[in-house]
Amino acid sequence: MADYKDPENTILLELKDGTVVIELLKDIAPQHCERMKALARAGEYDNVCFHRVIDGFMAQTGDVANGNMEKDFNIRSAGTGGSQHPDLPAEFSKIPHARGSLGAARSANPNSANSQFFINFKDNHFLNGQYTVYGRVISGMEHVDAITKGEPPASPDRMISVKVAADA
Repeated sequence: MADYKDPENTILLELKDGTVVIELLKDIAPQHCERMKALARAGEYDNVCFHRVIDGFMAQTGDVANGNMEKDFNIRSAGTGGSQHPDLPAEFSKIPHARGSLGAARSANPNSANSQFFINFKDNHFLNGQYTVYGRVISGMEHVDAITKGEPPASPDRMISVKVAADA
């Protein structure tokens, strides 16, 4: 296992081109971080597609209910669900939506985040204070940049596996 500063709060996201290492911001958004770790440990993020990937903006994934490409998958329904867990309350902070930051996807209701998340391709400061930031890419951002674009992509990429580094 590689030497991570805090392996219990480090996520290893395996994509087609390599591993993206994400540092979870447990002191900033503890409930969102715990949800991501629980879903990763349960294997629920494995094989889930990137259903909304906007060039120059962000890549969205994490619909564990409808986005698993190895189950009854239909790209048109990906992005419409969450997990069996209750929605999370917003954990807004002063942490900016900078390139590589991990944000909680939600509906118009600020307290509706669940399993879906997005990774910012660039600084998206217009999102600051409106969406919970709970992690940041610390290595492998080039693999995020290579995710197939589209809303939805014609041939979507997937998260091959998502693990907590302490378990890897």
